[in-house]
Amino acid sequence: MKGYKTIAFQFPEKLHVELKARLFYDEVPLTKFIRAYIEAYLGKDQIILDFLEKYKEENSIQNKKKREKTRKLISAGNKIKSTFVFSEEEVENIYDVLEDELDEIEI
Repeated sequence: MKGYKTIAFQFPEKLHVELKARLFYDEVPLTKFIRAYIEAYLGKDQIILDFLEKYKEENSIQNKKKREKTRKLISAGNKIKSTFVFSEEEVENIYDVLEDELDEIEI
């Protein structure tokens, strides 16, 4: 498929069987599960970031100082984003106001 890339990796057969069984129980296809996880990670979903931070700490990935710096940068970015970016509700309100204004000036 054009515009798509394949990701392949290996892990123990026992984990594969357990994952497939669990996903079957939850009625989630493996590809959709992995795609959802990747999208959540790239979208900076707080639950995924918390999980990853815990994983790094437990497995000695990155030093504590680097993890703390990353956490502060993410927090600062979220603060800036909340200050300057409109929520979906605010955008909807702006469209409502514009629509009302356009209705009033129609000839």
